Amino acid sequence: MKRRLTALAVLLLATACSREGQITQGGIYITRSACPQVGVPAATGDITLFNPANRTDAAALDVSAAITNVRATCDETGANVVSTATFDVVATRRDAGEARTVVLPYFTVAMQGGSQVVAKRIGSIGLNFAAGSIRAQTSGQATIQVSRSVATLPEDVRKELTRERKATDPNASIDPLSDPKIRDAVARATFEHLVGFQLTDEQLRYNATR
Repeated sequence: MKRRLTALAVLLLATACSREGQITQGGIYITRSACPQVGVPAATGDITLFNPANRTDAAALDVSAAITNVRATCDETGANVVSTATFDVVATRRDAGEARTVVLPYFTVAMQGGSQVVAKRIGSIGLNFAAGSIRAQTSGQATIQVSRSVATLPEDVRKELTRERKATDPNASIDPLSDPKIRDAVARATFEHLVGFQLTDEQLRYNATR
């Protein structure tokens, strides 16, 4: 958490500047967006089904699937920031037999400050294996909304982060996020939009240890 917020210090140096990534006397300025970062949490981007279910060896592997090609669009023009994530699910099955449909559960989460789940929704996505085929692919979509006012840094915090720091300033080398007030404000205004498979404890353990 501390490492993530420290890295955000550079990203939050400015909310408006003349050129993205411009190096100036006051530092490197990058525009901060209220849009959440979109991603897949570790160990939730893959799911494996076994048959019989009480085995986890290769001979019992039935279906394996993965979330890929995660893309995001964001509308931050209204009172709510609306983030829409689209993704593909690709899967293989062990036996190229009859046509078969496999339905897999997935989640979409709004995460605040890297640690607090403020909203979660469970959905399902179907994969249709054609007769004689061991591969299937489909697409999914997930949307969250975040209050724009909550995702916006308070003015005093923004000013402190964007304050020009000269080499002669004795506080120039101090990370502004070392101040608990600044750190907590940045965390509260930072959101992530996460998607992944809704795994059982056994499936999550398998992904983490295989």
